[in-house]
Amino acid sequence: MAKKKFVPTPVSRAESTPFDSAEEAWFWYVRCQVARNDGARFVANSGLFVRPCEPDDIFCAVMQLIRSRKISRQHLRVLMAYGLREAPPDPRCGEEAAHAALWDLALDRLTTRLRAKGIVAPPAADAP
Repeated sequence: MAKKKFVPTPVSRAESTPFDSAEEAWFWYVRCQVARNDGARFVANSGLFVRPCEPDDIFCAVMQLIRSRKISRQHLRVLMAYGLREAPPDPRCGEEAAHAALWDLALDRLTTRLRAKGIVAPPAADAP
């Protein structure tokens, strides 16, 4: 059996900016994936903001939620469909109401996972 190589990931010295929400992180992941599918190559820390993760970290978090049965494949289909559209489903629209419920539940579960990893910023404390 081949011995696995350990290749450390380079750590950026720049200050990273966590996402404000899991929804923002998800849309960023989908845009990155579309660009990757179109042949783009990414260079770490070359964007306007240094993010605390790679796009694949978002995908891995979603797949962990699916494997642990916190969300279903139906949630993933809704996340992908509206991620590609770059707009969340509108709960006021009759045909999107069921999708909005799935979207909200999936992002709620994803928020918990991404906050624990420092990818999504903690909620802002209310000022007294």
